[in-house]
Amino acid sequence: MAVIWRKKHAGSTYEIRAAGRSRRLYTNGVFHTQYNPARVVTGGIWDLLMIPAFFKPVEEVRRVLVLGVGGGSVIRQLNRFVSPEHIIGVELNPVHLYVARKYFGVDHSEAELIEADAVSWLNNYDGPPFDLIIDDLFSEEDGEPVRAVAADHKWLSVITRNLNSRGMLVMNFISGKTLKSCALFSEKRNRAYRAAFQISMPIYDNAIGIFLAFNATSTDLRTNLKAQPKLGTSLNNKNLNYSIRKLF
Repeated sequence: MAVIWRKKHAGSTYEIRAAGRSRRLYTNGVFHTQYNPARVVTGGIWDLLMIPAFFKPVEEVRRVLVLGVGGGSVIRQLNRFVSPEHIIGVELNPVHLYVARKYFGVDHSEAELIEADAVSWLNNYDGPPFDLIIDDLFSEEDGEPVRAVAADHKWLSVITRNLNSRGMLVMNFISGKTLKSCALFSEKRNRAYRAAFQISMPIYDNAIGIFLAFNATSTDLRTNLKAQPKLGTSLNNKNLNYSIRKLF
């Protein structure tokens, strides 16, 4: 892929790489985001962050909070396939927000983008609850992605109080092992969640935790995905290739 933009800022190096209409964001060599308006289902981690929205009818997913915007691929996917009334994206890195707007097309019609520390912002938030919260808070360490905020009781309590009574929490983890270390699997786990799943793809180590404040099955998810023509086609041709298992 050709490098079409590069910037050094505050000790970090950012690149946008392109092949045709596809755009990729790299920060310090770590692959953060990919988006192609002609092929919205990318076969990447961002698909896994979007898929859980289909655990219930999309018309119920009205308010979405994305913590950790990166280039904003999941925001573009949610608008294409779910069409929430309002998406808020909170991102600490101003360069990522610049890239999301300029190279990934996340304009005011797509989302309200806020430059802030996600933990402080959500602690101080005093608005209506969300139907879906996506926690994709990552940084880099020695050229490898690491979670920026521990999934401990304190952080999960903050998230949970900002979800509505039929809300969904989606969290990105480096691996299945780190997902299982999440506080929601301890003896003191938050009982607001009725079901939990792990979703992953064979080509990535990442494990996405899905925590639902209502009962659901993986069959419900697949049925709702198949009901969407573009996503149903992606399932059939294996572009939307995922595995899922119930955790509780």
